[in-house]
Amino acid sequence: MIRLGPDPRPVVDQAPVARGPEPRPQRARRAARVLAARLRAAPLTLAMLAGLWAVGGATGSLAGGPSDRLLAHVGVGVPTLAAGHWWAPFSSLFWCSGTGSYVFTSLLLLLVGPAAERRIGRVRTVGVLVGGQLLGTLLGTALVEAGSRVGEQWTDSVADQTSTGPGVGLFALAGVLGYRLTVLWRRRLHLLVVLVPLVMTLYVGHLQSVQRFTGAVIGLSAGALFLRVRPYSRQRRTSHAEVRVLVALCLVAAALGPLLASLYDNASGPFNTFSEIYLSHRLTPEEVADFCAGSPHDCARAHAVERIFDTPARLMAALFPALLLVLAEGLRRGLRSAWRITVATELLWTALLAWLFVGTRAGTGDTVQYFVEALLLPLLTLGLLLTTRHRFGLRLQGVVVVRLAAVLGGALLLAGAAYAGLGILVADQFEPGATFRGMLSGLPAEFLPPAYNDLMPDYPIAVGPVARFLETYCGLAFWAVALFALLLAFRRPVLHTDAEDAARARALLTEHGGGTLSFITTWDGNHYWFDEDGRAAVAYRVLSTVALTTGDPFGEPEARRRAVAGFARYCDARGWTPCFYSVTPDTRAAAEQLGWRSLQVAEDTVVALPELAFTGRKWQDIRTALNKAGKQGISAEWWSYHEAPIALKDQIRSISEEWVSEKGLPEMGFTLGGLEELDDPAVRVLIAVDQDRTVHGVTSWMPVYEAGEPVGWTLDFMRRRSDGFRGVTEFLIASAALGFKEEGARFLSLSGAPLARSGQGGDPGGLQRMLDWMGRVLEPVYGFRSLLAFKAKFQPEYRPMYMSYPDPAALASITRAIGKAYLPHLTAAQGVRLMRRLSL
Repeated sequence: MIRLGPDPRPVVDQAPVARGPEPRPQRARRAARVLAARLRAAPLTLAMLAGLWAVGGATGSLAGGPSDRLLAHVGVGVPTLAAGHWWAPFSSLFWCSGTGSYVFTSLLLLLVGPAAERRIGRVRTVGVLVGGQLLGTLLGTALVEAGSRVGEQWTDSVADQTSTGPGVGLFALAGVLGYRLTVLWRRRLHLLVVLVPLVMTLYVGHLQSVQRFTGAVIGLSAGALFLRVRPYSRQRRTSHAEVRVLVALCLVAAALGPLLASLYDNASGPFNTFSEIYLSHRLTPEEVADFCAGSPHDCARAHAVERIFDTPARLMAALFPALLLVLAEGLRRGLRSAWRITVATELLWTALLAWLFVGTRAGTGDTVQYFVEALLLPLLTLGLLLTTRHRFGLRLQGVVVVRLAAVLGGALLLAGAAYAGLGILVADQFEPGATFRGMLSGLPAEFLPPAYNDLMPDYPIAVGPVARFLETYCGLAFWAVALFALLLAFRRPVLHTDAEDAARARALLTEHGGGTLSFITTWDGNHYWFDEDGRAAVAYRVLSTVALTTGDPFGEPEARRRAVAGFARYCDARGWTPCFYSVTPDTRAAAEQLGWRSLQVAEDTVVALPELAFTGRKWQDIRTALNKAGKQGISAEWWSYHEAPIALKDQIRSISEEWVSEKGLPEMGFTLGGLEELDDPAVRVLIAVDQDRTVHGVTSWMPVYEAGEPVGWTLDFMRRRSDGFRGVTEFLIASAALGFKEEGARFLSLSGAPLARSGQGGDPGGLQRMLDWMGRVLEPVYGFRSLLAFKAKFQPEYRPMYMSYPDPAALASITRAIGKAYLPHLTAAQGVRLMRRLSL
């Protein structure tokens, strides 16, 4: 419907578009159209791709790379540069080393090229690609030559290699491109730009890997220097979710390194010396002959290990990389259990390497070097995990842990019983004949990769069909069940520690309702108190000895008022100091009947919807935002976050990460939600998108229930893209108000801003004036007062929110508890930074 108000421009009163999950074929077609459009807009990338394959085909290099004669003239390395081929760094751009390299380079070019053309320009793209290739190949070759001259064995082994391929320049280009991306993708891309060539260097160790790594370093340095982007040392804040993703990526790199090295016959990287600890390799004929030169039993064990690789049990060779990949998923989700298992795994590997080193008789310098290189990776991983340990605090439900333990224990027991028990029944199919004690001694070898076989004590070797079946499938079956069970447990939604109380509280809230902020009682981190009849509840968290509530009691109206006294008695019996925080005047009045005192700590802003109309001069800013959005092709769409397409979720995460990074301080919690609180089916997400499906802003809305139905909605999460539509926040809130009005909702709450109030109350006391002063001091950092002033555009009704407490002597501990609730992860360094910013 189009109306005309005092502003002569038309005002569109239209509810946001309701959206749901797109059908998979439709998503695929839309993604294909977007990809085709981006490729059409990247002619330089397509030309380079066509030229690369054309030159390779014309010179017969697609299958195995350039011929030896051609490689000696176009490849870059110590031999060609020593021969005076000054053009080699440039000519190496036009060839790759084989089919796999052509495919990898083409994919990398398609990923990086179009984005680089769009964001840094075609001329700069060519300059960075060629410059990165030249400098990267020269620097990488110089490092290898320097290492060879000082006697470093690894670099000496690759000093005679010659490499080709534009991958060096492409990694440099990716490093520069990252500085033109949002904070979220800048960190991820830069981490990958460093990790991929670094892992290839440490495990494969070829000259080309070293050159790609130096190309990446040059690209990162050039981007920071010439694009004048703030260095990482000044980007002082990363959200918890993003830290978890980055740590998980590092673990994935540690897992995939040995797998990548196994694809190369001549891998010689420094970390590849003891790569069998991570990925078992098949014994060579020479190794089998060495074992058979000893005792017959050693020979039989060698043949048994070799035979494993001819059966499905060969999957056990990649057991530890597979375990690390599963654990990486748990770390990505922030699970404490995944963190503990990962730390235990790395400690076991470190202990094993140390034991092997101590047990090695040859104490030569080469041996020491090998073990130092091998120990470096688990020690670095351990250091990373310990440094970020506070980011992994989410816990699995108790019932999930019990079920997981039962599945793992049962699978282990069944597999062990099958191997030992059935093995006794076919004792004659083992050499020597199997005994129960002998079968028990062979159990560890069943559950460990083949490379660990020679570390195990003597045990009966399977020679018959049934025995070989047990040897093949017992350990494999256990680990298949274990990894699948772990993955399922890690991917389950992380709920409250006491899921039963949380479900009971949510049912009570849905049936009887509460205040405008009552839905935050469903967030993780809360505990619940219920009255004797189960008709009212209080959500709280205990910090030191303070029981800090999350808003008002909720439940039946009559029971809510009695809940204040009941919760106070509950806390008194446990030696806690109760504090009702962000509560309405009704709860304040109930607390004052107990002799408690109160302070105003925030102000709720409520917009009545039935008579809402954006007419008159006071609504001009809102009308302007709606009209500009329409002219720029921006629309508002409703989504449920957990059902939204990955592309939209990723943009929302990117916008949030940029906001957190710019703050330089931790994201606040307690009564302020973040990304984790979006993933609730009851929460509705409204996004502003343009015609290219770019998200300009996002808001989330929590329901306010009455008699089992939402009668109002409360604003929680609110972010906007820094380079997006400027009036996107006004547009989203106005669009939400129109949508909720159309649905029949009675009101919309813009939520409260902590330590901010409109000043409509009476003469404040001394303590109230101190809180007002704190609000002014914190304004440059968190902008609570600016937020309250922004909400005034929507002509809300101001409703004070209070903190009620029983004892003024406990105010110091209550203040510390509130600070810890809002900033639970504030580090000492961030505290110092906060004080500096406040003193400016």
